[in-house]
Amino acid sequence: MPDPRQAKRIALFTGAYNHVVDGVALTLNRLVSFLEGEGVPVRVFAPTIAEPPIDHAGTLVAVPSIPMQGRPEYRVSLGLGPDAIEALDRFQPTIVHIATPDLVGLEALLYARMHGIPVVASYHTHFSSYLEYYRLAWAERAMWVYLRWFYGKCEHLYVPTRSMAAVLAEHGIRHGVELWPRGVDIRQFDPSHRSMEWRRSLGFQDADVVVTFVSRLVVEKGLDVFAEVVRTLQREGEPVRCLVVGEGPARDLLQEAVPRAVFLGHKEGADLARAYASSDIFLFPSETETFGNVTLEAMASGLPTVCADATGSSSLVLHEQTGFLVPGRDVAGFANRIRQLVHDAALRQQMGQAARSEAETYSWRLILGRINAYYDTVLDP
Repeated sequence: MPDPRQAKRIALFTGAYNHVVDGVALTLNRLVSFLEGEGVPVRVFAPTIAEPPIDHAGTLVAVPSIPMQGRPEYRVSLGLGPDAIEALDRFQPTIVHIATPDLVGLEALLYARMHGIPVVASYHTHFSSYLEYYRLAWAERAMWVYLRWFYGKCEHLYVPTRSMAAVLAEHGIRHGVELWPRGVDIRQFDPSHRSMEWRRSLGFQDADVVVTFVSRLVVEKGLDVFAEVVRTLQREGEPVRCLVVGEGPARDLLQEAVPRAVFLGHKEGADLARAYASSDIFLFPSETETFGNVTLEAMASGLPTVCADATGSSSLVLHEQTGFLVPGRDVAGFANRIRQLVHDAALRQQMGQAARSEAETYSWRLILGRINAYYDTVLDP
């Protein structure tokens, strides 16, 4: 019997891998690094740029792409192209894993079916929740028709939360759905990284309650709700200060909306861990998450989290135990919960400790190993 590690050869197709720093790219880089560490060969097919911000894991085969209109930091794939197809032929994958159902994903699906290769997919972006932000709500019905067809051709569809699986089921996508949550590095993100000296260096007073937002700064992350909640509390005289970590095309809009906030730009590693741990409350009103990596990082850092009661966050935050869930866009509701935490330091500490304990159950190695086991069941049902 052949070594199953040698039998597995994974061709991974994604719209984001090294050209933009987001949750999809970082998760897939972790997956590739883990698989290759387990002796599983991987080839990644994705768009790229001349000087990518991520030093990517594994071997990347570039596919033709152009900047996305209105969001040039993202790339739109134009198909595999002859060089990528030649590289795919040479690699001879035994599993095709599609992370983005775009044109490259479609061509990968057709290639796999033509060559008798099993296909799996992972669901990283809740596309329908983005449409309204870009005035494309009219396309939602057609999108769900395409996604039902696309994922119906896959052996497995890996979703990050049960709440996301429920949303997909409502739209008729039930075939082969398997749970694949995201993980967190609980050694990197730890309450022990809290630094009052660092807070003071940013101009925060010791009595300030620092409310933090960490994400790419794009409108679909609920920036308007975040800004209005902070302004509401500050108008009332609450000792709330705002810390924003991240970059994106909506940064100027957010800076104009909350001019007293401290903006750190993009941070990672020890700098990011210190920013979380040195905060007091994590506020994340985004309704477009499939999982919410930043929420889990905040929990691991010992912060109570106040998040939108939507897919992603609703599967992470234990309401009234590790934080609060608030109906999306309910500014008054978010403000009430933040106000409650501002005035109850003991509750902040209690919820922060509970959040840390919950985050410890999300080990990256265990979670990435789950995907490897799923691959085994596809190759040997």
